[in-house]
Amino acid sequence: MAKDLTEIELLTELEPVVADCTNQHLAIAKAWNPHDYVPWDQGRNFAALGGTDWAEEQSQLSEVAKIAMITNLLTEDNLPSYHRYIGENFSVDGAWGTWVGRWTAEENRHSIAMRDYLVVTRGVDPVALETARMQVVNRGIHAPDEFGGVLIQLAYVTVQEVATRISHRQTGRVCDDPIADAMLKRIAQDENLHAVFYRNVTTAGFDLAPDQTIEAVTKVVKQFDMPSRGMPNWRRNGALMVKHGIYDLRQHLDEVLTPLMRAWKVFERNDLTARGDRYRNELGEYLDKLHADVVKFEERRARILERTAAKADRDAETQVPVRV
Repeated sequence: MAKDLTEIELLTELEPVVADCTNQHLAIAKAWNPHDYVPWDQGRNFAALGGTDWAEEQSQLSEVAKIAMITNLLTEDNLPSYHRYIGENFSVDGAWGTWVGRWTAEENRHSIAMRDYLVVTRGVDPVALETARMQVVNRGIHAPDEFGGVLIQLAYVTVQEVATRISHRQTGRVCDDPIADAMLKRIAQDENLHAVFYRNVTTAGFDLAPDQTIEAVTKVVKQFDMPSRGMPNWRRNGALMVKHGIYDLRQHLDEVLTPLMRAWKVFERNDLTARGDRYRNELGEYLDKLHADVVKFEERRARILERTAAKADRDAETQVPVRV
């Protein structure tokens, strides 16, 4: 039986791939400025500078758009924690360190652009937003104990980047504002390039240590949680985002997991030992169950939306006409 590679061996063997993928990323990525996506002419002072503080009626965003924007922004705000965790599992030296620094700098633009947009347009309560940011960043992220190591992190961040790309794009579509849509589309493009980087390095992980990599992928897929877990009101907010298609089980299966399994040729590989094959079978069984869960989820959501629409119709019919 082949001996597992140590973390040092994995980092060393994958470093040339990281260097190549970083160079490819730098050749493709286009620079952009957060301030170009903020309608500054809509801004005005708050009470501390003689203006008016935020009030609910100032926001032009729907409830769904507000919740999705806040959730996505707070996710981006947790960057210091992600940087620390990735640096601990990868390296801050050599090609790994170059990538970690570049990735962090690019990710930081996302929270800058989103917060400036929301504050200037008064889309959400800035005081509540700042309170939530303090809570989220102070708490950081707490990954399961078994989620340590370079291969686990590569697999997780690959899935997470693809998922975040979808969440940003869907959020832009429900904002009903071309500026917000353009901003979130631009952010999603960053997330897509990041996903490509991590996906390609994970592919190299499969070629280098197939059994260890399929084990990592299986663990991540079975235990995956979006980084928004644990945020204030995350259960209610997450449910609303699922209900309105910001990010749901169908998207997770069809737009995230299935394309990644195909890119990694998970079910076509012939280089796994019996141990790796056990993990692949475990992964296959989980995905089969997820397929069934998606069907049940969509049926349940359809019933809920139908009841909601029927209730709205009844309420409209029973409204007393206003005499003028």
